[in-house]
Amino acid sequence: MTRGKRAFDIVASLLLIVVLAPLIAIIALAILIRDGRPVLYLSERMKTPQEGFLLWKFRTMRPDGNDRGVSGGDKADRVTATGRVLRRYRLDELPQLWNILRGDVSFVGPRPPLRRYTDMFPDLYAEVLKARPGVTGLATLAFHRTEERLLVGCRSKDETEAVYCRRCVPRKARLDLIYARNRSFCYDIRLMVATVLRRISLH
Repeated sequence: MTRGKRAFDIVASLLLIVVLAPLIAIIALAILIRDGRPVLYLSERMKTPQEGFLLWKFRTMRPDGNDRGVSGGDKADRVTATGRVLRRYRLDELPQLWNILRGDVSFVGPRPPLRRYTDMFPDLYAEVLKARPGVTGLATLAFHRTEERLLVGCRSKDETEAVYCRRCVPRKARLDLIYARNRSFCYDIRLMVATVLRRISLH
């Protein structure tokens, strides 16, 4: 990551934390009142194939001690009513501003994977994670809806895992590597604007 990109991340995340603090507080209070504790969901993700960190999100599902892997149709019945709204507009990801400020992720880059997938595909993620992971990115914009459609019909953890590994991981990685070859400050701004516009269009 360049110094300029890191400086932008720090300034922009601080500004957004201040501006969005009332919204963040309202969401946290709504989850606490409607769904109880915990308000936040902390998940280990990978910054590099060897280095993990805790990614912060607002909790959108009922806890399950046996949870593993990505979310598919097999987890749909655990999503709370509050969580469905937060997920639709990606408001559950607002706490990741803290991850950006800490330097765990950037605004733009490949989505940070779970450790189980870097262990399964070490060579692939060794390339993908040469770029700092991000909250949004080319793969997020171009493939997120397709990924949701592929996984929504899965009815078990094993089926979700198989579909994700076979049909999602390689296609997302190709897009992440395209981003890595073309990344620039202007390209990052374009992807951030496209992300915001997509959220607004859902209204």
